Amino acid sequence: MTLSTPQKLVGITAAAGLLVALAGCGSAPDEAGGSGAPEAGGSDFTPCLVSDEGGWNDRSFNQSAKEGMDRAAEELSVRSIEVESTTENDYAPNLETLVSEGCNLIVAVGFKLAPATVASATANPDIDYAIIDDYADTDFDGETDAPNIKPLVFNTAEAAYLGGYAAASWSAEAGVNKVGTFGGDKFNSVTVFMDGFQLGVEKYNEDKGADVGVVGWDITAQDGNFTGGFTANDTAKQVAQGILDQGVDVILPVGGPIYQSAAQAIREGGRDVLMLGVDSDLAVSDPTVADLTLVSIQKAIDVAVYDATIAAEGGDFSVEPYIGTLSNEGVKLSGFHDFESRLPAGLVDELTALQEAIVAGDITVDSPNSP
Repeated sequence: MTLSTPQKLVGITAAAGLLVALAGCGSAPDEAGGSGAPEAGGSDFTPCLVSDEGGWNDRSFNQSAKEGMDRAAEELSVRSIEVESTTENDYAPNLETLVSEGCNLIVAVGFKLAPATVASATANPDIDYAIIDDYADTDFDGETDAPNIKPLVFNTAEAAYLGGYAAASWSAEAGVNKVGTFGGDKFNSVTVFMDGFQLGVEKYNEDKGADVGVVGWDITAQDGNFTGGFTANDTAKQVAQGILDQGVDVILPVGGPIYQSAAQAIREGGRDVLMLGVDSDLAVSDPTVADLTLVSIQKAIDVAVYDATIAAEGGDFSVEPYIGTLSNEGVKLSGFHDFESRLPAGLVDELTALQEAIVAGDITVDSPNSP
């Protein structure tokens, strides 16, 4: 079976320990090494992964998921098959490809794959499925729509709360007193970041008697600024510019590659503005923007995918939802890297105390979008 142009399939051999994405298109699975006999000493277990439209090099949730499956495949001495989506139209065909390749576990990266994942899981009850950032509840009855899907979701509001507090502290120290945020699409897994960010700013104002404002999101109205997708393009740059034009000195872009558009707008504007990363530690995953990245609000997507893959291979796969929190280290705030020595006095200790209070249940980060 030959893949269509937008589908890029990667086969992983554990012995190599590295994954090489096919630069071209239309390569058959066996040519990519994604099917056939496993490596010596491995099992016949085949874990598989399908990306959202952001692709493997989004420096965000797709890349993190890929890293988790890479690690599991290497540890298990098995081959995994990874298919990259470039548009929403790729989701169902990509899942069909993985089914035809004999995958035992299929992990779908992102809430936008929910309908296609539910359809595939329903048609293939003997395959284990997992989906990131969604409960696969497409009929909104409070239940996952197929009994063989494991949701991998994250209460990122908790980590974003710390990020918002840090952003407010930085902005107040600079005398600007204004921060901003914008998202890709208005979905829970996006707005949960924005909720936590605003709540963290409000906590800073409460503790310090400050008046740092937030533009781009209103948690009460659940309304704000969005690009309409998760692509770094002119639209994303214009939305970022609209936030910057309101005088912020810290901005939180929530939506994978759209941080690139924010970085471009910041550099072209020539003002002293910093970003917050999401999902991965952006200063590490994309060093080209390390000089603009104050801190990142991380989700341990790689760990969740790794754990689900190991469990599936061992026959211990459970469809009970995984919820990442500060308590189980499923979400966290990254280090401040180049900005560590420039932080407002006492900020790190304040963030530590806030995290401990959240974990202890003394502070509840009340986001309507938390899982």
